[in-house]
Amino acid sequence: MTAISSPGDFSEGMFAGLTDFRRFHMTTIQWHEPRVRHHGARHALSGAGNRLLATFSEWRRRVRDRSRLGELDERMLKDIGLTRSDAEFLMNKPFWRE
Repeated sequence: MTAISSPGDFSEGMFAGLTDFRRFHMTTIQWHEPRVRHHGARHALSGAGNRLLATFSEWRRRVRDRSRLGELDERMLKDIGLTRSDAEFLMNKPFWRE
């Protein structure tokens, strides 16, 4: 076994066969997106309906969560890092605001 004493010991000829080996033995994997047929207006309405339902669900969750803040006492508010004035501010926010 011989030790390599300096970077100059590497010759480019040593690695010339390596690129040929890679070309012959290695292949690339190509991913093609599947073709999806869209059904025009029906698909667009379905997507719009899903977004609308998601928006309504989010608004409903905000109303529920903000009303529950009013049920918490001072100790519980302190545990989640809020003061009573923070909770009042959040409870009075309109449901469509984040």
